[in-house]
Amino acid sequence: MSGRPQIVITPTKTLGDSGRELWEYRDLLYFLAWRDFKVRYKQTAIGAAWAIIRPLLTMLVFTVIFGRIAKLPTEGEAPYAIMVFTAMLPWYFFANTLSESANAVVNNSAMISKVYFPRIIAPTAPLLVNIVDFLISFILLLALMAWYRFQPSIYIFLMPLFLLLAAITALGLGYLISALNVKYRDFRYVIPFIVQIGLYISPVGFSSQVVPEQWRLWYSLNPMVGVIDGFRWMVIGDNANIYWDGFLLSNAISIALFLIGYRYFMHTERQFADSL
Repeated sequence: MSGRPQIVITPTKTLGDSGRELWEYRDLLYFLAWRDFKVRYKQTAIGAAWAIIRPLLTMLVFTVIFGRIAKLPTEGEAPYAIMVFTAMLPWYFFANTLSESANAVVNNSAMISKVYFPRIIAPTAPLLVNIVDFLISFILLLALMAWYRFQPSIYIFLMPLFLLLAAITALGLGYLISALNVKYRDFRYVIPFIVQIGLYISPVGFSSQVVPEQWRLWYSLNPMVGVIDGFRWMVIGDNANIYWDGFLLSNAISIALFLIGYRYFMHTERQFADSL
């Protein structure tokens, strides 16, 4: 038998292949998600209550600055606080998932360099943790609507679809940056910048309708514009002045980002163990 090393050429994985691997290794996926959840709130006095307090405090600040001082318009008949908090939910879900996914491969370097498992599990696990935080915050949104006696639209039952859109946006960027982060550690400094700047250039504290008409389509190149406007339409209903051309463009960019991030991650994953 020849001692020469053999090169095994395997077909490129498809999204279906990755889905089957995530299901086969679901125990590991749940374990990593549970570990991340415990680490996030370890040694905190109020634990998972931070999932409510952070968006609640940000909502109060944005409501005072944009609603009371700047007197920016709200969407339809919705109280300004509900309009802002409706945007805080997908924003925090996106920002936390992106931040944790982008660092997941490097943070799990000890395991990745020693044990085989589908690498895509590492940046996907934070998604499960942030779904829990999202659901906790969603209960607070329902409480706020009860407080203001605001009746949501029937479209609120479409919430899983818009949550999926937010997940696709976060994971696409998360896959891409986590793979780049293995080779270029500079990207760990890019992520906080994206999250911090993104909060102010996305329609979180204000409505998209304050953006001048001639800039709306360009503004929609930000994929979170479609996600946030979709959430507001889901809660407020047809009274929300959604800009459909921009909404569709923004969603197309989210899907494109996901496909680019996923393809790049799968193309480079074989090199992770050697680079870490």
